Amino acid sequence: MMFEKWQKLFNGRDLKDWTPKIVGSPAGVNFGDTFRVENGMISVRYDQYGGKFNERFGHLFYKTQFSHYRIRAEYRFVGQQLPDGPGWATRNSGLMLHGQTPESMTLTQDFPCSIEVQLLGGLSNGKRSTANLCTPGTNVVMKGKLFTPHCTDSSSDTFDGDQWVTCEVEVLGSESIKHFINGKLVLEYTQPQIDERDAISKSAWTPGTPKLLERGTISLQSESHPVDFRKVEILDLSRGRK
Repeated sequence: MMFEKWQKLFNGRDLKDWTPKIVGSPAGVNFGDTFRVENGMISVRYDQYGGKFNERFGHLFYKTQFSHYRIRAEYRFVGQQLPDGPGWATRNSGLMLHGQTPESMTLTQDFPCSIEVQLLGGLSNGKRSTANLCTPGTNVVMKGKLFTPHCTDSSSDTFDGDQWVTCEVEVLGSESIKHFINGKLVLEYTQPQIDERDAISKSAWTPGTPKLLERGTISLQSESHPVDFRKVEILDLSRGRK
């Protein structure tokens, strides 16, 4: 019998192997101790921001790029958003996949060109799905057609309060990507690719990078609302592939 062997990307103790990139700061500078380890979790916090977010969007990048894998993260939203954070960023974070490197981002670039699995918490009023798709500097194919809208909702349930939610994503290189919430398939699409119309995207990857995105970085998002990640792990699916 063959057992799945998941690898921990977050060791539960420190941010070894992770690199922050926050608007206004170069890669490697963790402005305001935004990303920290507390109680065995990666906690995204803003208590050293002086009460204002000032559009300092941030991302925490893992050191290794991946191509064929399943990633699993357990997350929850806590506390209050900074008052000047944009309304859409309330209880909002994300897993950025197939992304550019933190070093290739400009000083003022807010989001890495990537495939974003958008993580949203409920607002205690109406439906608000999670594990949605957003496409900063990218496009995908959905139902056989090039899909260019920036964001599209999944079919997930709404998760209010500070409950833990498990998001899992199956990434098969440039072939297909599937989003799962608490084990349920909620969104799928194919052919993640560079948006050649996007000015930032044109400089995000090295010259000669194929339009279809076969691999890239993984990062966690900071968007003005506190969020915790207590597990980030990966299952390598590249065995047997050339």
